[in-house]
Amino acid sequence: MGAGHSHGDRPSLGSAPRQLRVLMALLVGPLVLATLVGLFVLWPDGDLQVSGPGVDVERGTAEVLSVGPCQQAQAVEGCQQAEVELLSGPGAPGTTQAVLPYGSQAPEVVPGDRIIVSFAAGAPEGEQYAFQDFDRGPPLLVLTVLFALGVLALSRWRGIGALASLAYSLVLIAVFTLPAIMEGSSPLAVAVITAAAIMLVTLYLSHGFDVRSTVAMLGTLVSLVVIGALGWVFTRVGHFTGLVDEGSQYISGIAAQVDLRGLLLAGLVIGALGVLDDVTVTQTWAVWELADVDPDASVRSIFVRAMRIGRSHAASTVNTLVLAYVGATLPLMLVFSALSLPFGIAVSQEVVAQEVVRGLVGALGILAAVPVTTGIAALVAGRLARERTADTGPSHRA
Repeated sequence: MGAGHSHGDRPSLGSAPRQLRVLMALLVGPLVLATLVGLFVLWPDGDLQVSGPGVDVERGTAEVLSVGPCQQAQAVEGCQQAEVELLSGPGAPGTTQAVLPYGSQAPEVVPGDRIIVSFAAGAPEGEQYAFQDFDRGPPLLVLTVLFALGVLALSRWRGIGALASLAYSLVLIAVFTLPAIMEGSSPLAVAVITAAAIMLVTLYLSHGFDVRSTVAMLGTLVSLVVIGALGWVFTRVGHFTGLVDEGSQYISGIAAQVDLRGLLLAGLVIGALGVLDDVTVTQTWAVWELADVDPDASVRSIFVRAMRIGRSHAASTVNTLVLAYVGATLPLMLVFSALSLPFGIAVSQEVVAQEVVRGLVGALGILAAVPVTTGIAALVAGRLARERTADTGPSHRA
C-alpha cells in the first residue's frame, strides 16, 4: 500500500502542521470559552417554580395481580379496579387497589401487566391509586441493549465513543437543558449552549481528536447559526404562540415563566443538531478521502468532486428530515382531511405549520452545511495533501 492511502480509521493525510493546528485552536477556543461561560450563567439553581393540577401527584410502578369491578358504593357502572403489587413509588413494597380506566377506548389491563400508577394523598380511600399508563421500561431496556450491541458490532471501538456521546447528550439535556428552561431562562439561549456543549464533546469523542473533527464542528456551527436565525425570523413572521398541544398548554399552566415560542425554537435547534452532525462529518471524511487519493488535485477540484457527493447526501437527508416531521403530524392531517379543510388552511394551522417550519428550516440548514463544510474541508485537506506531496515527492499513479 502506497503512502497516499489511508490505514483503517486513522487520518489519511498525516498530522496537521503547527500553523494549521494553531489556526484551528484560535477558531475553536472562543467557542469553548463561550460555551463554558454560557453553562455557568444559565446553569439551573434547582429553584423550580411550578404549581397547578397534577404537580403534587406522586407516581410509581406496580404489577397487576387481579382485575375486578370497583367496590366503592358510589362506583359507576363499568368501573374497574385492580389489585396491584407496588414495586416502586409511594407505598412500595406492598399491595393496594388501583382504579382502572373504563369505556370503549380504555386500554385493556390484565393480571401480569406492569403499569405506572399515580398516587393522590387527598383522594378518597380506595381511590388514591390510579392507573396512569403501562410500564414500558423492560421492553425499552431490551431495545436499548440491542441498539448498543448493534452499534458495537458495526463500529467496534468507535462505537464505544458513539454510545458515550449519546449518553452524555441525554444526561446534559436532563440535568441542564430542561431544568434551565423550566426556571425561565431563554429557551433559545439554552438550546444554543446545549448544542455547542454536545457538539464539542460528541464530535471529538465519536470521531477522534483531529483536524477533521474540528472542520466538521465548524461546518455544524455555521449551519446551526443559519437554522437559529431562520427559525427566529419565521416563528415571529408566522405569529407562532407555542400553545398548540396538550404538553405546551400544561406547561403554560404550571410554569408560566417558560417562553413557549422560545421553546419551539429550542426544539428546532436541538432537533437539527443530530442531522447536521451526520452531514458535516460525512462531507469532511469524503473530502479527506478525495484529497488522499489525488494529493495533486487543486482545492477547487476537490471541492467540486466532494459537492457531487454532498448533493446526493443532502437530497436524501432533506427528504428524510421533512418526512419525519410530516409523520409527526399525520394523525392531525387525517382529522383535517375528514373535515374537508382546504390544504392551504390545514397547513396554516399552527400545530401543522410549526412542523413545516421545523422541517424546512432544518432542510435549509442542511443545504447550507454541505457547501460550507465542503469548502472548509477542501481548503484544509488540500493544504495537507500539498505538504505531504512536498515531503514525499510527486505522486505517481498507474
